[in-house]
Amino acid sequence: MAADLNFRWAATLTAALADLGVRHAVISPGSRSTPLVLASRATEGLKTWVQVDERCAAFFALGLAKGTGAPVALVATSGSAPAHWYPAVIEASQAGVPLLLLSADRPPEMQDCGANQTLDQTRLFGAHVRAFLGLPVPDGEALAALPNLAARAVDRALWPLPGPVHINLPFREPLVPDGMPALASVAVPRLSLPPAMPAEVPELRGRGVIVCAGNPAPPAADVAELARTLRVPVLADPLSGLRFGSHDLEPVMVRYDAWARGERFVAGSRPDWVLSFGGAPVSKPLLRFLAGCGAAEFIVVDDRGSWSDPVRRATHMLRAGAGAVCRALADTPPAPSGWLERFQEADAVATRLADAFPIAERDMVQAATSTAGLLFCGNSLPVREVDAFSGKGPAGPVLTANRGASGIDGSVSTLLGLAAAHGPAVGLIGDLALYHDMNGLLMARDGGLDAVVAVPNNGGGAIFEYLPQARLPGFADHWLTPTGIDLGKVAGLYGLPYRSAATGAEFATALDEAIDRGGVHLLEVAIDRERSVASHKAYWAAVAAAVDAL
Repeated sequence: MAADLNFRWAATLTAALADLGVRHAVISPGSRSTPLVLASRATEGLKTWVQVDERCAAFFALGLAKGTGAPVALVATSGSAPAHWYPAVIEASQAGVPLLLLSADRPPEMQDCGANQTLDQTRLFGAHVRAFLGLPVPDGEALAALPNLAARAVDRALWPLPGPVHINLPFREPLVPDGMPALASVAVPRLSLPPAMPAEVPELRGRGVIVCAGNPAPPAADVAELARTLRVPVLADPLSGLRFGSHDLEPVMVRYDAWARGERFVAGSRPDWVLSFGGAPVSKPLLRFLAGCGAAEFIVVDDRGSWSDPVRRATHMLRAGAGAVCRALADTPPAPSGWLERFQEADAVATRLADAFPIAERDMVQAATSTAGLLFCGNSLPVREVDAFSGKGPAGPVLTANRGASGIDGSVSTLLGLAAAHGPAVGLIGDLALYHDMNGLLMARDGGLDAVVAVPNNGGGAIFEYLPQARLPGFADHWLTPTGIDLGKVAGLYGLPYRSAATGAEFATALDEAIDRGGVHLLEVAIDRERSVASHKAYWAAVAAAVDAL
């Protein structure tokens, strides 16, 4: 019977995926995907999650995959449903996050004839997937080939550059079997990722800087040890994994976003060489510093096959593991006396002045970094506030964000996916980003997730206040775009506890209490946007003047 074959076809695939280490499947409802839903539910070791909004489901899966480091399966019905995955697929592709996109489809005879809910799903995601595997309709003789296909899909999702893989599965009706057919065990090929390649590094001399970002983060202990030995600063992006931990923090710099605005200081701090790990840093002042540094040697380390050179200054692209490069450079002569100390003094100045200005976002960041085990940063201003004010220390949260494509969508769903994988998590998510993904809050209804959605509500896209658009006619209507949504009512709509905090101290108390209570909470801090913008600019000006006088 076709329905039984559909189920065995889907179940053979999902069983093989589970045997290859896939532990989660995120499902959105539909008819044509019924065999995949039944198979996922029946597969031992595969936990299923349900999110009715496909876009939210995809970002929830993204968060799960980021939190676990393993591929996560997505299941949706045919037609426009999988198209709603597109923003998350782009983010996963740019950020190197493994996803397996299982889209149900209509059979070939229903294509291109006006059949309802039918469109060409072939290569639906274009260049944003690592591979597209278009399966035939279920075929009993081809069942034995599915475990090998599953292994190919997982292999491409993990190596050499992790990312999404699309598997399109057409099914003929009937879709619902009479009972659950018995399943034979599957045998899959064993996958083994290659070890880090030995590094071939250029010889370095003089004054250098190490720049570390995420996507992927380098090994913190290896980088910190190299910097200590060479007496050079590490300019540590918040997603680098170097700001908090038991490694040597002495060479780790975290206030560059402020002091890199000092023109005289920057002119006197040009390095002879730059060693870069990870993708693009968050900070624009840091990117300007790197673009104009004039380093004779600019070494980019990337062993995943991407080209991580956003300032287009690379003189060497090393296809090697970060740890191997650090070990290969261990015999490099140290920088001249006073080089590292120059950056440490600038960092200290910016740290001291940060507390001299009334910046509400700083207070939220400091409270969150002292409390959260995992802190997810929304894009636009939140991740920049974390960059500027998180500081560093031996204890602190894992910092993460969706910086692959840096889009506004999916922040709530990603946070909850991370909470599902990691445990209690806090998200600093702007009011517009919350609006874009309010349906993501639906995942909180079933319980079992512990997360705090902390919203600095500055009345719209306040990042544009710092850009030339702020001087344009119609700024509020076309760029700032405040929604005026009552977040207390949003929390009530989804059945969440809600609290508003007027000060940083109130927020810190509310955050502690929410984490202690467990579950998903919505916390709001109202930001006086004009005061915040003025305070940020005054802080930057004060730091620039102080470091230029060093």
